[in-house]
Amino acid sequence: MRTVALLLVSLALAGCSRKEPIRIGFLAGLSGRVADLGAAGRNGAMLAVEQRNAAGGVNGRQLELVVRDDGQDPETAIKAVKELIDQKVELIVGPMTSSIAVAILPEINLSKTILLSPTVTSTALTGKDDNLLRVIDDTRSYASKSARYQLQELGHRSVAVLYDQSNAAYSESWLGDFVVEFERLGGKVLSTQAFRSGSSTPFSGLAREALAVRPEVVLVIANAVDAAMIFQQVRKIKPGVPLAASEWASTERFAELAGASAEGAMISQFIDRNDSSARYRAFSGAYRERFGDEPGFAGLAGYDAAQVAVEAYQRRRPGTPSSRPSSPSAILQGLSSRSGSILSVTPTAQAT
Repeated sequence: MRTVALLLVSLALAGCSRKEPIRIGFLAGLSGRVADLGAAGRNGAMLAVEQRNAAGGVNGRQLELVVRDDGQDPETAIKAVKELIDQKVELIVGPMTSSIAVAILPEINLSKTILLSPTVTSTALTGKDDNLLRVIDDTRSYASKSARYQLQELGHRSVAVLYDQSNAAYSESWLGDFVVEFERLGGKVLSTQAFRSGSSTPFSGLAREALAVRPEVVLVIANAVDAAMIFQQVRKIKPGVPLAASEWASTERFAELAGASAEGAMISQFIDRNDSSARYRAFSGAYRERFGDEPGFAGLAGYDAAQVAVEAYQRRRPGTPSSRPSSPSAILQGLSSRSGSILSVTPTAQAT
């Protein structure tokens, strides 16, 4: 995987008119069962672009966000990427899930286009020499932290896990990293059950099987919709059992769907929702005013990734495509829109 410095090198727009807009692609699942993740990411990216345009654009040029829906489907995503590449889009913000990233990377790597993901965290994509960059760490960081919290802070020494294989690149990566740390600390994973997301998924049966091994906590690695459904079924069978979920479930839709079943549950977060910094307050206030909703981690991640893209264009010196700033990490660290959050902006992409 390349460092962000390479992003700056690759963004040369030789010979373009100053009046021509700078086109930045955006790719995410904007339709289907769990479109809330993609929609929030798109909104965050839109906000970043609109703010920069209101401030005069980049070197006298306006920015244009070219949005495509990957439909949460590999074939649809590949088609959308080809369309963006054909339009000579040099940078695509997205996708929002690891399974889609895995599917489209071969096509991306055949081009000179850079893929800058807000939320892809699978370790299967870590350390590769490809065109993917990420603005957050990979599952090794987040899943390990969750394992330590369950054992050391909550005292849970046994767990049953339910995970969604429709985004296996993420869920299996998260599960693997969790298991390694949890068992290293003396915990025991009693069972792991895979399922595929869908309206006909047998959530009641999954809940019963997880509870049958008598775990101290039931852990769900799934999107917000499915995690909420599983939480509800588990609570019907055994109301008092502790529940937990990975970061993928922590969109704004989760609490709405889970309702009372989410009470007392531990849901990992990419962001500090109590962040009182001026930068985070400014961002969240602008997002609410523009879209009438809370940004959540997906909105913030989309905003951050788009900020990185815009800043890369801003810092490129006209006529010198090989130039780079003295400190690529300084660009990334400076683009963090909040302080003290779990969502970390790193100088190199290690990275749902």
